[in-house]
Amino acid sequence: MTMEKEQFFKHKFLPVGTIVLAILVLWYVFAVVLNAPFQRDLDRRANVTSTTMEFIGKTLSQPKPILPAPHQVAQNVFENTFLRALTSNRSLVYNAWVTLSSTAVGFAFGTVLGILIAVGIVHVLALDRSLMPWIIASQTIPILAIAPMVIVVLGSIGVTGLIPKALVSTYLSFFPVAVGMVKGLRSPEVMHLDLMRTYNASAIQTFWKLRVPASVPFLFTSMKVAIAASLTGTIVGELPTGAVAGIGAKLLAGSYQSLTIDIWAALVAGSILAAVLIAIVSIAARIVDRAMGGRAA
Repeated sequence: MTMEKEQFFKHKFLPVGTIVLAILVLWYVFAVVLNAPFQRDLDRRANVTSTTMEFIGKTLSQPKPILPAPHQVAQNVFENTFLRALTSNRSLVYNAWVTLSSTAVGFAFGTVLGILIAVGIVHVLALDRSLMPWIIASQTIPILAIAPMVIVVLGSIGVTGLIPKALVSTYLSFFPVAVGMVKGLRSPEVMHLDLMRTYNASAIQTFWKLRVPASVPFLFTSMKVAIAASLTGTIVGELPTGAVAGIGAKLLAGSYQSLTIDIWAALVAGSILAAVLIAIVSIAARIVDRAMGGRAA
């Protein structure tokens, strides 16, 4: 057990901890550098002379800094997560839940759509030649250009709220699933396909007993990318809607009022939410893998 802890510390905790520490140090350095000009201007107007350490302390404690310090962001996240009512618009938990609801719907739609498209491409040659290029081309259009059009068009027919954001989320999430599933469904070797023909298996039997099991690892790998893209799509979809809740709404409100600490806190909340969603997909992948007879890593 001691050896396992040592290996964990040496190969996982130590590298990650070193990178995190380096990021924090650089973050503090850039916070001082970027906030210093404004602080000098404040001191000059107030005719105040500060020592170096006092000046650094002031740059790291400004109420509306250009770049907030890590401890300012951490304090904001703590206050708006644990010290706010869950129904408050300032609560990060509430705003994360609003974003999560649209993300979940969009991810579900995107996954189903991606799987259906992949099945069609693999089994219909015309779809492979005609549909796949258009799918790839669709991802070259910036989501910032598509999201407002989707919101405005649906809003003109009275469709508002969760659905428009979910559709933007679907647009980003279906592509990795479709590409991954196409690769997965085509992953069986020719020898395995010949063996199924030897057993006189039908196309449906080959699909369910060979192609689908072979595609499962590709599916879950694609879903990890898709869930992160889905969250990004939801946040972008919240920006042009004038939403009053959600991580995107927090970012927009913070930008309007120059509340940079709130902006960074919302970004941290979004990052944590993305990490949790990816972890859930990873756990689901392990459960399915064990159910299919795979060995635990």
